[in-house]
Amino acid sequence: MKNIGNIIKTLQNIMRKDPGVSGDAQRIEQLGWLISLKILDDKDKELKLINDSYKSPIPSYLQWRKWAGDDEGMTGEELKKFVDDTLIPKLKNIDVSVGNKRALIIREIFEGTNNYMKNGTIIRQVLNELNKIDFNSSEDRHVFGDIYETILRDLQSAGNYGEFYTPRALTEFITEMVNPRLGEKVLDPACGTGGFLTSAIENIKKQDVKGVDDLKELEKTIHGMELKPLPFMLCVTNLILHDIEVPNVDYTDSLNREYTSIGQKDRVDVILANPPFGASVADKVETNFPVNFRTSESADLFLMLMVRYLKDGGRAGIVLPDGSLTGDGVKQRIRQHFLENCNLHTVVRLPNSVFQPYASVATNLLFFEKGKPTKEIWYWEHKLPEGVKAYSKTKPIQKKEFDSLKKWWKNREENEQVWKVSIDTIIENSYSLDIKNPHTPEVEHPYTSAELLSMLHDSFKKSDKLIEILKAELKND
Repeated sequence: MKNIGNIIKTLQNIMRKDPGVSGDAQRIEQLGWLISLKILDDKDKELKLINDSYKSPIPSYLQWRKWAGDDEGMTGEELKKFVDDTLIPKLKNIDVSVGNKRALIIREIFEGTNNYMKNGTIIRQVLNELNKIDFNSSEDRHVFGDIYETILRDLQSAGNYGEFYTPRALTEFITEMVNPRLGEKVLDPACGTGGFLTSAIENIKKQDVKGVDDLKELEKTIHGMELKPLPFMLCVTNLILHDIEVPNVDYTDSLNREYTSIGQKDRVDVILANPPFGASVADKVETNFPVNFRTSESADLFLMLMVRYLKDGGRAGIVLPDGSLTGDGVKQRIRQHFLENCNLHTVVRLPNSVFQPYASVATNLLFFEKGKPTKEIWYWEHKLPEGVKAYSKTKPIQKKEFDSLKKWWKNREENEQVWKVSIDTIIENSYSLDIKNPHTPEVEHPYTSAELLSMLHDSFKKSDKLIEILKAELKND
């Protein structure tokens, strides 16, 4: 069994030697388009074996096997010149006139792509390392998810890239509970690298896909939208690897569409999503929404959008931050609209650290169906496993932690981590969904404010004393 983590580490260490690549973000972008091309080529070979008349939309001289596949092939200045002057410009302008959808996807992938590497010999070393992975082998395909998780986990130092990584335990649990089936239209309007979409594909394949016709049906019903070039690229290749020949992923800001233009033909059966939160939307995007619901907070607009996209009887499982559960003004109006049009039957309250190291915001999983108003909401408080103080990069949330919740799901009773709230209580609370666990006793502080101030004062005195001792020791050294 190959250790994909080691291959990725080796790749990053090789790239660190290149003077043109600065920082994790650029390294990941570089890896992104190289892995994408390798996957496209591996899948082209497989499609050709299955269907002799299949023709790749990538001209043969630009195919991975031609310029990258031979470990003794082009290198140095010749390779760098080919990548910069031929490969990327040609792929950005690939011929889409014959209506080949796969060609269009390739053009969209490379529209936002740059080669940052300046040393052709180092590029060759990277290619040779990638040639160790065969994306057609079931073993390598299986660990493909680990490649992305490894890449994305390494990205916390790259600023806002973390926002499109949802722990796999969450995507799989949410998908299992919502349970999309073959023939149902599934949408993720902020799909990132495709975690929810691939979970949906696997969920449907496991239960319903028996042959090629079912796979074609599945391909038509999985739909994502993504605004940023890197996650878009990773999502498309992720779907191709999950046997979706032509992924239906739009390179677009899903909020940048007139809200009222979303009609019956756009409606879907299932929405699975972790929309970006804590971010302001692009300039003027909120004007696409009715005046009453305009806000610059992305998570709130996404909630409106998702309610709009769901058909009556459609169901959803989404991630939302605490900030969207409470607040007055437009936030309250959005929640009221949501609860009057959807039956929010379950809220899973997650510990703060689930999205660390990317964000320490408290988040919730919301499960709802459109078409009937909410009458009552079940709350489940997800507790950290015994002995764990917080989730972290090395100790992420695990799927097995949801086993007791799954057992409870079909046979609901209150217990110390479960409580039920009627819509009347929610309305009295100004439609706030931030309802604390009534079974958790309030912690009383044993000290008065004056005592706490005095303790703080003593603590500062001790710190000052330690600093003086340290200064004296440094002087003596």
